[in-house]
Amino acid sequence: MAAAPESPLDAEGRRLGTWMALPTQILLVFIVVFPLLMQLYISMTDWSPLYGESWIDAWRSWNGFANYVDVMSDSRFWSALWRTLLVILVCVPAQFLLGLGLAILFVDEFRGKRLFYSILLIPMMVVPAVAGYMFFMLFQSGGPINDILSALTGTRVSTAWLSDPTLALIAVMIADIWQWTPLMFLILLAGLIGVPEDQLKAATLLGASWWQRFTTIMLPRIRTVIVIALVIRTVEIFKIFDNLYIMTGGGPGVATETISVYIYKVTLQNLEWSYVATIALIILVSLSVITAFGLKLMERR
Repeated sequence: MAAAPESPLDAEGRRLGTWMALPTQILLVFIVVFPLLMQLYISMTDWSPLYGESWIDAWRSWNGFANYVDVMSDSRFWSALWRTLLVILVCVPAQFLLGLGLAILFVDEFRGKRLFYSILLIPMMVVPAVAGYMFFMLFQSGGPINDILSALTGTRVSTAWLSDPTLALIAVMIADIWQWTPLMFLILLAGLIGVPEDQLKAATLLGASWWQRFTTIMLPRIRTVIVIALVIRTVEIFKIFDNLYIMTGGGPGVATETISVYIYKVTLQNLEWSYVATIALIILVSLSVITAFGLKLMERR
C-alpha cells in the first residue's frame, strides 16, 4: 500500500522542528563531540604546553598509537588503576550494605525519625575537601582515633595511620564510606518507599515472615534502584580525589595513588598532556562499559 503524500503543513512542521533543534545540536557538538575529538587528536601526539606550540599544531609531533602502547606498559598506571578498583571493591559493598540497613530502618515511622534523617544526611553535604581535612586530623598520631583506641584497649596507641602504606589506604576508604553511605541510603530508601504497601500487607496476612517479604517482594521491586546506586558510586569512586589528596597526597610514596590522583600528577606536575589524554580516554571507555553493563542489568528487569 502506497504511503499517503505528505501535506505541506507536515513538511513545514518538520522543517520548523529541525531549525528549533539545531541550536541544541550545535551546543551538544561543542560540549561533547568537540572535546572528545580534541582529546583523541591530542592523545595521538607528543604535544605538551611546555613546547610553546598551540594544540592545533600538535600534528607536528604525531606518534599514532604510541601513547596507548606506553600506557599498557606503564606499571604506575596499572597500580593506580588496581588501587582504584580495590577502593571500589571495598567501599561500594560497604556503602551498599550500610545504606540498605539504614533504609530498612527508616521505612517505618518512629519517634525522632526526621531528626535522625537530617543527621544521617550531613556527611553527604560536607564539601569533600573539608571532609578530607577532617579525616586528616582524625587520623593523626595524636588524633582522636588513636585516643579512642587507647581508651578501649587501655594502652597508649600512637599509630601513624597516614604514614603507613596499608593503613593510609584504609583511612581513605573509611572517609569515603563515611561521606557517601548517606547517598546510598537516600537512593535505596526512595526505592523501598515505592514498594506497594498492599503487597506487603497481603504477604503478611498469608503468614510470610519479614525475611520472606524482603527477599520475595522488596528486593525484586528495588532491583533497578540498586543497580543505579551501585553504578553511580562505582563511577564516582573512579573520580575520588579531593579528600584523598588532602589526607595523603597519594602517599606515602604512591600507596594511596588512585587513577585520578595519578592523572593530576601527570597533568600538572609533569605536563604530559597528550599522555593524560590517552589515559583519560581509556578510563572513559572503561566507565562507559561499566555504565552499559549496569543499564543491561536494568533491562533484564
